[in-house]
Amino acid sequence: MRLCRTELIMSEWISVKDLAAFENCSFYSIEKAFQRGRYTKKRQVDGRGRGGKVWQIHINDPAISAEALRKIRQENGIDNRLTTKPSLPVPAGITGQEPHPTPAPTSPRLANLASQSTPCISEKAKRIALARMDLLRIWQEYRNRGHVKATAADQDFENAYNNKIIFKEIYEILGTVSIKTLYRWQSDLDGTSDWSRLVPQHFNRNNGISRLSENESKVFMGFLLQPNKIKIGTAVRLTRFYLEKKGVPTEKSHMTFRRYADGFKKNHFDRWVLMREGQKALRDKVEPYIKRDSSLLEVGDVLVADGHRLNFQVINPFTGKPCRAVLVGYLDWKSYDLVGYEIMIEENTQCIAAALRNSIMRLGKMPRITYQDNGKAFRARFFTRTESFEEAGIHGLFGKLGIIPVFAQPYNARAKVIERWFRDFSDTFERLIPSFIGTSIQDKPAYMMRNEKFHKAIHNEYIPTIEETIQLIEAWLEFHRSQPCPHVKGKTIGQVFEAGRGAGIDAEELNDLMMSVQKTRIDRNGIRFLSADYYDDNLYGLREAVLVKYSLFDLSHVKVYRLNGGYLCRAKRVMPVNPMAKYLGEVKDVDALKHRLALQRRLEKSTVQGVKELIKIGKPVVLDWQKAAEKAPRLIEKLDDAGVDLPAEERRIPEEVVRGTQTNEEPQELHVQQFDEMYQRYEHLLKHGDHSVEDKRWLDEYMVTDEYKLIYETGAATG
Repeated sequence: MRLCRTELIMSEWISVKDLAAFENCSFYSIEKAFQRGRYTKKRQVDGRGRGGKVWQIHINDPAISAEALRKIRQENGIDNRLTTKPSLPVPAGITGQEPHPTPAPTSPRLANLASQSTPCISEKAKRIALARMDLLRIWQEYRNRGHVKATAADQDFENAYNNKIIFKEIYEILGTVSIKTLYRWQSDLDGTSDWSRLVPQHFNRNNGISRLSENESKVFMGFLLQPNKIKIGTAVRLTRFYLEKKGVPTEKSHMTFRRYADGFKKNHFDRWVLMREGQKALRDKVEPYIKRDSSLLEVGDVLVADGHRLNFQVINPFTGKPCRAVLVGYLDWKSYDLVGYEIMIEENTQCIAAALRNSIMRLGKMPRITYQDNGKAFRARFFTRTESFEEAGIHGLFGKLGIIPVFAQPYNARAKVIERWFRDFSDTFERLIPSFIGTSIQDKPAYMMRNEKFHKAIHNEYIPTIEETIQLIEAWLEFHRSQPCPHVKGKTIGQVFEAGRGAGIDAEELNDLMMSVQKTRIDRNGIRFLSADYYDDNLYGLREAVLVKYSLFDLSHVKVYRLNGGYLCRAKRVMPVNPMAKYLGEVKDVDALKHRLALQRRLEKSTVQGVKELIKIGKPVVLDWQKAAEKAPRLIEKLDDAGVDLPAEERRIPEEVVRGTQTNEEPQELHVQQFDEMYQRYEHLLKHGDHSVEDKRWLDEYMVTDEYKLIYETGAATG
């Protein structure tokens, strides 16, 4: 069994049979451990075995015990001191001998052997092993004090230790220890003072990571490293089933698999998170973050904006039903104060513009930078007019106000400090509102759970309106501004903000600056803009392109300019009328209809008056071919040649028709006239008092119609 020293140094491999002799166990024990995958550094070479092959194990395999490795080196004349790392000093009192100094290796070959002989042992494993050594020493000293019976001494020592009467510090490390365990530890030492032999098995020679075979680890980690987040216990059961089905059953315990998974997670946490939770979780949990120094900022330098869906219900002002509104706020980075906000049903550009205006008015000066979300509402044309700020610069609202807009990366909540503010807002305000519905499905209050009759019975059903919500938030902001400022020690949030406020901003000037411009055309209903009609009398009769200036926080009107910059009018928003105002509408619906009808009559009258003025300017130009009728009155000439006498009236009508005779007197209007609407004929008859029998009959029938009552009787009553 003695190996040649040169052969050992050169090959560094040992057969299974020789290892069994050094380990002082049977060949079948080593072979069984070998089949279970305990030995990882192995190879198959030609020899006298099955198929002419034999297995060899490297002497630096972590599964080889330290005692067997020592025997191998002693048997072959290799000094242990040349091939072992310096160990920690043995506690005093164990053997009474100091460890020999470890000389440096004298050969590169031996130095390589020395660096691989003793695997790295964790600090926790060292602490446990040294505590076991101390307990063994104390136990031996206690037994050697001259007790009559050693068994009685062992029993007394076991009871005193396990009841924490003595050596409480060691008990905190090792826990309960039996006498049989002490004897086993003593046997593991085998008369030596090598504390590394007392390292726990799950720590020993493998850095605290449980050993699995290649197939076991491949199948086991294949189940764990999935985005479906399979639990470790489930992965263990699936691995056992899969290996048994493949004819490769495993005898590893459940805790061995679990320790292997925990060890992989500790040493490869980045891969664990990426495979199970994704790239965003990798950035949020593993990658280092950048610390930002807020002390370098001043109040108003940076306003951070974002939208937040309220976690409590409010009354929808349009439907009257409960809903979750959106709060868009601008937070001052320096003071951590909410400078301005706006609440609307949905986050849109109008809501954002109103929040920005409120923030500027309270700040009293223009902020230098706005740092906001990357959502489509913030990227709207109203703000930037471009998809990329780097390509064409800033042409939207921010550029007009002299503000530099900065947009956060998508799905990167850690970049915006306002996210932390919203969490505080939810914890200290939203949860106190009776209509709170929770931040997630798991966070729902008890009254929203199924079959919760008790909490539903005692729940307060109060749901605030948007106006009441604003009042509640203003009251809560007094509490928030009294809290310590996280960026300035010794001052509150309100004190820091008030110290940095500006002198003030003119509201009218700010409104003009925040107006956006858009080119459009005028049609018969005025200007069609944002799915609404805007009209003014000055737009009547125009069909040209114009410029419209509008403000999203006040869409009740728009300002209209000609393309050359000349001011045209201030067009108001026109709302649709009730199609059955008299029967289904209210008084305001009837008034709206009356106003629209009166507007039509007034505009039509102005057009007729304008045409009359055009006629009075002068006679129209008569071209030569328009005078053909005067030059060739063939019908009259033929009658004269034939000697036919005609009455004066009959002779006059053809002459006026054919020759187009004109007089200075206005032509008299005939009673027989075509009208588009019945009310037009009614007003025409009222203007011309000479009524025929047919006209009187028509008037009697019209005055009992619904149109007459709606326009004239109802209008007179409301007027």
